[in-house]
Amino acid sequence: MSVRDAARVLWEFHCVFDDLQPCDIIIGLGSYDLRVATRCAQVFHDGLSDRIIFTGASGNWTQDLFAASEAEAFRDQAIKDGVPSTAITVEPCATNIGENIRFSAALAPSAKRVIIVTKPQTQQRCRATALKQWPGTQALVTAPTTGFDDQPLPHHGERALICEMVGDVERMGAYAELGFQAEVVVPAAVRAAFRTLVDAGYTDHLR
Repeated sequence: MSVRDAARVLWEFHCVFDDLQPCDIIIGLGSYDLRVATRCAQVFHDGLSDRIIFTGASGNWTQDLFAASEAEAFRDQAIKDGVPSTAITVEPCATNIGENIRFSAALAPSAKRVIIVTKPQTQQRCRATALKQWPGTQALVTAPTTGFDDQPLPHHGERALICEMVGDVERMGAYAELGFQAEVVVPAAVRAAFRTLVDAGYTDHLR
């Protein structure tokens, strides 16, 4: 299996794209990818909710990318995309997906259904984390509809993307054991692709 073929196997595993329904709130998970904020704006303009929480501090990939927190950068992008500032709540402290979910839940304790918007390759982990960290709330997961070839960015290229996906496969089992997220079945084909990429040196994001 080639590196790119293996990477595409992981991409398909991580991308889930739930069917969206009206919800109490949209949760935009901060990252290096402002396209997530634009996707939040699209969901907002589609009338699926009238409120957005952007959550995220400044991490390893963004401390030199944005002037402030990821959540604030995402807010600014959403406002550019036509979302009124009064519809947005900023949560600038979360440093990982578990905190993204827990801190957002604290801001919306009565929510029964939420739409979580993240990067395409982070959807599987977000779904599993929400199942564990926000029980009693239906969490639908979506992302920008970017294809694998178009996902790399100037500041987060193809190698970084592949390493990120490899690391997240490793975290599926480890984080479930630690109680951070629900268990996710990793198919044999995904495990084989993971091993191909580890053997090829795509290990920058392993724990």
